[in-house]
Formats: sequence, C-alpha cells, structure tokens
Amino acid sequence: MSEQALILVDFQNDYFAEGKWPLKNMEQSAANAAKVLQQARKISDFIVHIRHENPAGDDTPFFAPGTEGAEIHASVAPLSDEPVITKNQINAFLDTNLRELLDAKDIKKLTVMGSMSHMCIDAIVRAASDFGYAVTVIEDTCSSHDMEFGGRTVAAEDAHAAFMFALGFGYAEVKKTDDYLNRCA
Repeated sequence: MSEQALILVDFQNDYFAEGKWPLKNMEQSAANAAKVLQQARKISDFIVHIRHENPAGDDTPFFAPGTEGAEIHASVAPLSDEPVITKNQINAFLDTNLRELLDAKDIKKLTVMGSMSHMCIDAIVRAASDFGYAVTVIEDTCSSHDMEFGGRTVAAEDAHAAFMFALGFGYAEVKKTDDYLNRCA
C-alpha cells in the first residue's frame, strides 16, 4: 500500500465562474487537479476530498450547507470509495477526522491541491508539516482572488505567489502539475 495521499481541498462550485465567490483561474486549476487525480487513481494513492460548509447563521456569502455551491465540482468529483470530509474551519485538520484517517492508512506523504491558496491551502500545509507529514503542494492547482488590505489591493496572482513562496520556503515542496506528473511517471 502507498504511503502517499492526495488531498483535494475545497474544489467546490461556489469557487467557479458561476458561483458565489469565484476565484481567479479556478477552471484551469481544476483542470490541472483532474490530471493529478487521474494519475493518483492509476497508481492507487489514497485520495481524500475536503469540502467546506459555513455554519448556519454565518454571514459568509458562499458554501452554505445544502446548496449546490457547497458541492464538489464535477471536474474532480470523488469516487464512491474516496472519503469526503466536511470541515467548518479553515484548517482541514481542525475538528475533523483527517489526521486519524491518514494515520490509519500509515500515510507519510501528502500532496495537496485546492483553494484558497492564502487560506485553506496555507492552513492545511502548515498543519500537515507540523504533524510530520512530508508535503508537496501543486501550485497551479491552487487559486486565490484579488483582496484588499490596509487600503491596498493585492492581485490574486501576487497573493498566490507570496503564499506559495512561504510554503515552499519552510513547509512543503512546491511543484507545477507537469513537473509533479513527470516525477510520478
């Protein structure tokens, strides 16, 4: 059995162009993720899908429980034997059984894909590293959006690049889809 797990984080309909909180380049990120997912299935890696739901009464405009927007996008839909973990926190390890699920399968290495680069990807990668997993992030499967802080607009591409740099500096190996797939071939 493989010691490798592929973790797909928040590939949910609300992040796509028709959704309530569309991210930059989400369609391309999902297309890249679908390639990696296909390869992971071919080599029998353990695959876990993570989806976020905001608690009832939360004023966040996306991922409302029971809505189409909170569902996993068809491009990377889970197979019936692939676990799906629903989280209510930014960090997918917090208040979920993710760590227990990985440890039960004796997983040592995680490959992480998904969104948002500056939120849930950052949180899961840092936590996974702290727990001792060897982590790879496939950066062109991750997306962000433009944001504002302190009266300054930060382009999605810049936020993404800054977070990928930070993760690559101290928490994970950061790869592009093609480089990752060529290494696995």
